[in-house]
Amino acid sequence: MARNYGFLICLLIMALDITAGVLGIEAEIAENKVKHLRMWIFECRDPSLQAFKLGLAASVLLGLAHVTGNLLGGCVCIWTKRDLDEASANKQLAVASLIFSWIILAVGFTMLIIGTLYNSKSRKTCGITHHRLFSIGGILCFIHGLFTVAYYVSATAAGREAKANGSRGITA
Repeated sequence: MARNYGFLICLLIMALDITAGVLGIEAEIAENKVKHLRMWIFECRDPSLQAFKLGLAASVLLGLAHVTGNLLGGCVCIWTKRDLDEASANKQLAVASLIFSWIILAVGFTMLIIGTLYNSKSRKTCGITHHRLFSIGGILCFIHGLFTVAYYVSATAAGREAKANGSRGITA
């Protein structure tokens, strides 16, 4: 008897993304606690080791959540417009969720990494202010979790549909 671990995988993905989001927001709080001098739009600030660690951990967890969802969700491919028109609703939802999760990953991961690099030990930055990189990246981690879970659920459902249709001789 095959066991269905889908619920646990969805919980794992959401736990990773929620933890990454909380760490991103905590990194923003830690970054705001360091000493900085501000004049108009220019700012000089010391790096925060705590923000660096939290931002790095948030970036790793976001990447791990994305890899987990994509590897365990499987591959859902649509090559042509005709494939898209003939695809089931689950397959169309899987493709849309996959595209949005990649876009959110790219933006959120970039913001977390840039915030982390601004807080590396070797940098004392002076220049245009770069506020809220961690908090926006953290919020995008929450949104990423929703789209990655939607991808996983719809991709596995599309896989089951294809297997059921294939066993009856119906082409997908």
